[in-house]
Amino acid sequence: MPTLDWLNRAEALTSSDKVPYRILEPVSEHGDGEAENLLIHGDNLDALKALLPFYRGRVKCIFIDPPYNTKSAFEHYDDNLEHSQWLSMMYPRLVLLRELLAEDGSIWVTIDDNEGHYLKVLMDEVFGRRNFVSNVLWQKRTSPDARIQLGAAHDHVLVFAKTIERVAFNKLTISPEQALNFKNSDNDPRGAWASTDFTAQGWRPNQMYKLQSPSGVEFEPPPGRCWSNIESEFRKLLAEGRMWFGKDGKARPRVKNYLSESNGISSWSWWANSEVGHNQEAKKEINVLFGADDAFDTPKPERLIQRILHIATNPGDLVLDSFLGSGTTAAVAHKMGRRWIGIEMGEHAETHCIPRMQKVIEGEQGGISQAVNWQGGGGFRFLRLGDPMFNADGSIHAAVRFATLASFVWMQETGLAKSGPWKVPKLGEHEGRGIYLLFNGILGDKRPQSGNVLTNEVLAAIDSICPHDGPKTIYGEACRLGAARLAAVGVTFKHIPYDVKAR
Repeated sequence: MPTLDWLNRAEALTSSDKVPYRILEPVSEHGDGEAENLLIHGDNLDALKALLPFYRGRVKCIFIDPPYNTKSAFEHYDDNLEHSQWLSMMYPRLVLLRELLAEDGSIWVTIDDNEGHYLKVLMDEVFGRRNFVSNVLWQKRTSPDARIQLGAAHDHVLVFAKTIERVAFNKLTISPEQALNFKNSDNDPRGAWASTDFTAQGWRPNQMYKLQSPSGVEFEPPPGRCWSNIESEFRKLLAEGRMWFGKDGKARPRVKNYLSESNGISSWSWWANSEVGHNQEAKKEINVLFGADDAFDTPKPERLIQRILHIATNPGDLVLDSFLGSGTTAAVAHKMGRRWIGIEMGEHAETHCIPRMQKVIEGEQGGISQAVNWQGGGGFRFLRLGDPMFNADGSIHAAVRFATLASFVWMQETGLAKSGPWKVPKLGEHEGRGIYLLFNGILGDKRPQSGNVLTNEVLAAIDSICPHDGPKTIYGEACRLGAARLAAVGVTFKHIPYDVKAR
């Protein structure tokens, strides 16, 4: 497959591997202390790497609104990156985002024409060209920009699946305006209906038959097309009264689709601002929240994010935005009953995102609140990026606690994300093998090294507290058992930190 080349590309391809795993330090809790939602303050490349052990393969939908590289200066971040720098900034982040995405998940990226076509090629490379879903065009303006001879009316929303065969999108709810398109001109007992063409593009031998209307008129598929189904299916639809040949029975056949049987309508790639909002609407929403003097420069309307999350997720699914900005994605996901993780490196993580999400918890009624009957509730945790997991000499940083290292160990052994709480050294079982970690006094012995070193006494304690009938992999700071003894009890010992590869 052709690839995009740019200055420092080779370095960009490996930069995600060189990012150290960092500790996520709790700062504060807001609302429900049991909520899983996370707001993280820090560089999103470091934050994405820090999330991997806990959320790898678990995110259902990623929405990001990265800097557009428009050569303009914004108050809250610098959008004036040189083209190759912009590509080098995006590539490693896309690599880590793909790792976090679930197999049936999707990623949605807003961009304009300055970098949109380069971004498409970049995402082809990272996600695979076959996993491209659509380039949605969002009508962001309500009228032309009089200062520009040929101004842009739209932004792109590039949509990719993690695995195209696994992704399944929800249909859109039929609006009252759309329901008016359903009529019942023939008094069909099933109620109002709208018709669709009974032809399909192409030539298929078993769909090239002659058919006859009830009035006796014969039809063949038009040039370059075939019937949309085989003849036996047509006869079934005809017998059930689901075919329409016009009021006089002589028109080309169409299929009835009943409003009462509809589970919604499929979305397409043109999103009018009347459906999903526009720039002015987004600005108004932000001004109401923060005031015109302290607003955000480039927000997206809540209705746009609502449309994306409605299509790509269901209640309870996990949503991630690593360019959180003013917090719109988190606010919409929260109101729609999705779990969310937001990452923002700017100071507005505290000045904008926290206050906005507190208002959401309290039940603010802006944006989509009335449409989804939002009444408030829920909560989130505010975290900051801390020190790297490992010191320069390779030892584990003193701030690392059992739960953090346990998540790293579990991911290393299984390739799966998992978080505690853990009360005992046994992290779980994978493919018949028990995975154990001796660290930070998990056995309750607070003396130096006690309980973190595998001895016969510690092995007996493990077998008593959290037994496993089968082979074991045990991580610890040292081992006092010989090779013959380990083999006899079915234990594979791995040394901390040297055998912990999550660096």
